[in-house]
Amino acid sequence: MASKDETFRTPAAQGGPLDLLVVGGGINGTGIARDAAGRGASVLLVEQDDLASYTSSASTKLIHGGLRYLEYYEFRLVREALMERERLLRIAPHIIWPMRFVLPYTPQARPAWMLRLGLFLYDHLAPNMTLPKCKSLDFRTNSAGKPLNGTLARGFAYSDGWVQDSRLVVLNAMDAKAHGADIRTRTRLVQARRVNGLWEAVIENTRDGSQATVQAKVLVNAGGPWVSEVLRERAQVDSDKNVRLVKGSHIVVPRLFDGPQAYILQNPDKRIVFAIPYEQKFTLIGTTDVPWAQAPGRVEISPEEISYLCESVSRYFTKPVTPDDVVWSYAGVRPLYDDAAKNASAVTRDYVLDVDTQGNQAPMLSIFGGKITTYRKLAEHALEKLQPFLPVLSAPGWTADQVLPGGDLGAGGFDGAVSRLAAKAPFLDAQLCWRLVRNYGSRAGEIVGDARSMADMGEQFGGGLSAREVEYLIAHEWAQTTEDILWRRSRMGLHVTDEDAGRLDTYLRGRQPVAAKSAS
Repeated sequence: MASKDETFRTPAAQGGPLDLLVVGGGINGTGIARDAAGRGASVLLVEQDDLASYTSSASTKLIHGGLRYLEYYEFRLVREALMERERLLRIAPHIIWPMRFVLPYTPQARPAWMLRLGLFLYDHLAPNMTLPKCKSLDFRTNSAGKPLNGTLARGFAYSDGWVQDSRLVVLNAMDAKAHGADIRTRTRLVQARRVNGLWEAVIENTRDGSQATVQAKVLVNAGGPWVSEVLRERAQVDSDKNVRLVKGSHIVVPRLFDGPQAYILQNPDKRIVFAIPYEQKFTLIGTTDVPWAQAPGRVEISPEEISYLCESVSRYFTKPVTPDDVVWSYAGVRPLYDDAAKNASAVTRDYVLDVDTQGNQAPMLSIFGGKITTYRKLAEHALEKLQPFLPVLSAPGWTADQVLPGGDLGAGGFDGAVSRLAAKAPFLDAQLCWRLVRNYGSRAGEIVGDARSMADMGEQFGGGLSAREVEYLIAHEWAQTTEDILWRRSRMGLHVTDEDAGRLDTYLRGRQPVAAKSAS
């Protein structure tokens, strides 16, 4: 990276300042960078760690309208989310797919009429819904009742979507780069100040400590849990808007039930918990809502949260879940807009976009709140607010119908793409072929390349993860560390041994200078 006194320029800027400096490499930051770059703006995005390191990889991994948000009269948010669900299913069919959710009826939680009304609204708030609508279930005859403990006779089923959340972030970053954006991971904003109608910002490579000065017409604060810190401490901007941090935690246990369906379970405290098929062999259970008053960053699930989630599931299923069953857990801090709600579960999941110009100075847009389902629409709204300051953003919106990298699956959709990869590389076993297409879509063939055997795929790191896949992730997806690769790119963290992970770590250390250069 450049020295501290050097001013960074992109070719698109043609010697002048950047149009946008985006701070934050989560779903909102990468979504805005993609949309803006596609409209012709020069964009630099900086992320202090890896893409999707924090909140955006710690979700319940749902593309959904938010059924329970209807209880808080969030009709606009639910309608927008349901419409976005349809769009995202179209533009990223390799990493987003439909899922059926089973909602057991328990009279102690919510009355049946309320559930029926909510599900009716859920099916009809958004036009042109393509997923199967809600229907009633008799657990005495329907297979969805088999895993349940027999005390529940009926329930409902409705549709939503599942997403590989961290891969959605990476694909947006890849498409932003394809449209000319500069994406810099392991790069943090040190400080920013307004100088002669522009933002002048110092950014720092967190690996070697080198710094550079960049100039931009607009600063976009997509810092997520750090939005207030970026606003007040690094940019020295006062604001009356605040973010409310809420920790959400999940556990993963060996598979609790057969079938592709998920379960949405009502608790006596009126909260809901999901039990979702995960990585073929497991069940994902979450989430909690715990107010978080400490600094954002790496967070872990507490013993109390583990007990809460285990009890929530054991209340419904024949097979009880105990803390000893937990094979993995993760937690993240959600940056919700502070609407003064007393209950963390009732805090709005809607977003607020705040533009600060301090008179008539260089604008700064800060994002408070939001959810992964509505990131694309949030980006459109953000650019609408910035159009008066950047005429280039007045170009038509384009992201609603343009597939994300790998999403052009071709004839036969996902299954057709799997069949074509299997024909191209018959040496791949069926599970590996399926996983490569599920992760990379039509780009899976780029990983296989001219390989004619598994030996040609290079060193193996367990579960079918090969050196070729690792090199692809380093070259095209900003992966640098073992954690990046196993948990946020390949999704192989649960499928490899500690020995496998150690060999991958050794492999990466042996070529780390190349990895850092490729990701810059």
